[in-house]
Amino acid sequence: MDYETIRVERVGDVLKIVLNRPERLNACPPNMALELATALNDLDGARAVVITGEGRAFCSGADLAARGERSIAGGRGAYTALTQAYNPLMLTLSRLPVPVVTAVNGPAAGVGCSIALAGDFVIAGRSAYFLQAFVNIGLVPDGGASWMLTRLVGKARATEMMMLGEKIGAEKAENWGLIYKAVDDAALQDEALALATRLAAGPTVALGTMRQNIAKALEADYASALLVEAEGQWKAGDSADAAEGGLAFLEKRKAVFTGK
Repeated sequence: MDYETIRVERVGDVLKIVLNRPERLNACPPNMALELATALNDLDGARAVVITGEGRAFCSGADLAARGERSIAGGRGAYTALTQAYNPLMLTLSRLPVPVVTAVNGPAAGVGCSIALAGDFVIAGRSAYFLQAFVNIGLVPDGGASWMLTRLVGKARATEMMMLGEKIGAEKAENWGLIYKAVDDAALQDEALALATRLAAGPTVALGTMRQNIAKALEADYASALLVEAEGQWKAGDSADAAEGGLAFLEKRKAVFTGK
């Protein structure tokens, strides 16, 4: 389908979604969040996803100046936009049955930071940075940031990001364990697509189950996590890819996974 704020491309088994408002540094109004969720809910057989931004930014945050949009200025408007557009997008990202790679080119600020960090693998160009800008305009982090950051980098660094509102460069983010890795800007898109292509050739049922297990483990106690793993192993073990993997091991050859 045609979108107003994003561009969707298919590269083999990879669905590539490009935030496409470069004139606004890909600032994300509510309709962009809704379009992203729609695109993610229509994988059409894709076995991995790449999300990136057009131009010199990944996403500069929610678009406070958007025209023709439900206003997100003011507390009630912000609550409505979050509960009806941004939060559903973040839940959609968290529940996808395939791996997600985010290729962060330039700023990832506000809710754009949350979208970027929702990837299973976050690859950032060296000129990129991550910014929780809310404190600078008298607001609080959203898009799941307060949940996500504390789990990614711990309370102290999450508090630093949220309460000081300072930029965290790509290399510092890598050192913190906030992202998978920082790469040269010129190599960013190729690296992200190569990784997504590798993941798309993997055992999709198992990879999707891993995503779910990781998310559940962040909330579960140890005994519950063990049970979730056992249930996930049952699901993955019944897949055609698991049968192929076992056969390939016995035959001492590389497995050819079909995503089933």
